[in-house]
Amino acid sequence: MKLGILDQAPISKGSTASDALHNAIRLAMEGERLGYSRFWLAEHHAMTGFASSTPEVTLAAIGSRTDEIRIGSGATLIPYYSPYKVAENYHTLGTLFPGRVDLGLGRAPGGPAEATEALNKEYLKNVYANEERVTELMGYIHHDNHNNKLKMSPLADPVPEVWMLGTSVKSAELAGKLGMNYCFGYFMSNAGDMQEVLDTYRDNFKPRSEGQKPQVMVTVTAFVAESDEQAKDIAMSTLIWGVEKERSFGESGENDGLPSVADAMNFELTAEEQENVEKRLDNMLTGTGDKVASRLKGLANEAAADEIMISTNTYSIEDKIKSFDLLKKAMDEE
Repeated sequence: MKLGILDQAPISKGSTASDALHNAIRLAMEGERLGYSRFWLAEHHAMTGFASSTPEVTLAAIGSRTDEIRIGSGATLIPYYSPYKVAENYHTLGTLFPGRVDLGLGRAPGGPAEATEALNKEYLKNVYANEERVTELMGYIHHDNHNNKLKMSPLADPVPEVWMLGTSVKSAELAGKLGMNYCFGYFMSNAGDMQEVLDTYRDNFKPRSEGQKPQVMVTVTAFVAESDEQAKDIAMSTLIWGVEKERSFGESGENDGLPSVADAMNFELTAEEQENVEKRLDNMLTGTGDKVASRLKGLANEAAADEIMISTNTYSIEDKIKSFDLLKKAMDEE
């Protein structure tokens, strides 16, 4: 079973955006050493707890420090950008790092309304035209748009792999229709819809090239440690961070990053917040390597997935690296 890493370059309290981006580079290097197949960076805007607003820039740094692991965006938020410019960015990365570049696509805003307005005042119009714009992008990526007057340079060989990230039947249908790979966001969805969404993707899949098969990846949130209790403690940082962000919503909107495990454990929750934290914890995979590996393999079988991608936000980069280390070893042993 292939395993990938989805990172969001989170900023921990007391650290800086520079620390977060250099931690992302370090995690990619460690992921390659451990045998992970991909390293993707998410895209967020005007969110003070995340440092990854322009994944393609950091991916260039990561590519120069690694040799084999695939690198990509998870996801490039296509309503903000010209499809032609996105294709130029990823053909350039694919030319620098041949056979290693992925382009993940999404259409979520990835930030507050003010950021959406600043990035592209026609965001909603572009969302409604998503199919047309993604179709245009696929033509540029595969240089088969039949526009003899519009050339692209450089053209990567091989071209970047394109993945649609989503949780809906609509996104799955479009991915299948355009011969894209599909990544289901299990960590951010109603998991009960997963089978319907993936069936829709496979039923609608039309290969762009001879022999191409539908490819499915499932993304989950997981925390692995030497004991179940320790894994839950580490996960509390991101859970309490979520509570802090909810409390600040409607006020300044500012949030100074992931709290330490100790601060998270001492955080006072209301009864409603405690209930919500427990529900979110249930949707995560936490525990020892053997326990999480077993659940991941069960999920992969259920989804008939070709690959699983893991998202793990921790206060300490050391805890994050250890989580990925323990998980990979457990997956390899089972």
